[in-house]
Amino acid sequence: MEHHTVPTTVLWDIDGTLVLNASSPGNLYHLALERAVGRDLTLRVGHQHGRTDAGLIAEHVRAHDLDDALIPTVSGHLRDLTDERFRAGDHRKPAPGARDLLRRFAVLGWRNGLLTGNSEHRARVKLRGAGFDLEAFDWAHSFFGDEEVDRAGVTGRAAAALRGERAVIVGDTPRDGEAADVAGIPFLAVATGGYDVEALRSTSAVAVARDCVQDVQLIEDAIAALAPLR
Repeated sequence: MEHHTVPTTVLWDIDGTLVLNASSPGNLYHLALERAVGRDLTLRVGHQHGRTDAGLIAEHVRAHDLDDALIPTVSGHLRDLTDERFRAGDHRKPAPGARDLLRRFAVLGWRNGLLTGNSEHRARVKLRGAGFDLEAFDWAHSFFGDEEVDRAGVTGRAAAALRGERAVIVGDTPRDGEAADVAGIPFLAVATGGYDVEALRSTSAVAVARDCVQDVQLIEDAIAALAPLR
């Protein structure tokens, strides 16, 4: 199958897709809010996979009827907590086969970009901790969620930037697929996060892979068959 007819950008999600979901204690968004207000608070928002940093911070702030003006301060504390956890050795594990597949796509001449709810800084910290080569990613063709409350805002920016090229979002949650649909970008699902294959088959995914080891050829062929974005 021909791989080089048009530029191709693979937009990888991070949490649950490139790196396995966190098992460390504490909700960092809640902890960042507590630092911002200087007191203990009741946790009112759980972990919600597929959300953006900005959206989760806003939800935590509003769950306590606090002013949105607090959001930038909470964001700063979230960055600090991320760095502190990294320095303490709290590193994530790579999803099976993900690093090898990045290298395979580079050989094919495809860009490995990111489309994540994280900020660029938090993305770099997580990927570095999981042993990824940060130079493997095309940061100029990556899109982050530290300023977008809704993930669809992130995918919308990606679609505008990549129109006329072949692009695909690789993610592990139905929310990734919903945001891809809104932007008109194909979605490819991998069952390495919180959703199994059957749950992901209910999305619009062009393919659903068990992981990046067992279904490498399925993933590659599905991407190679895509048409450019309109």
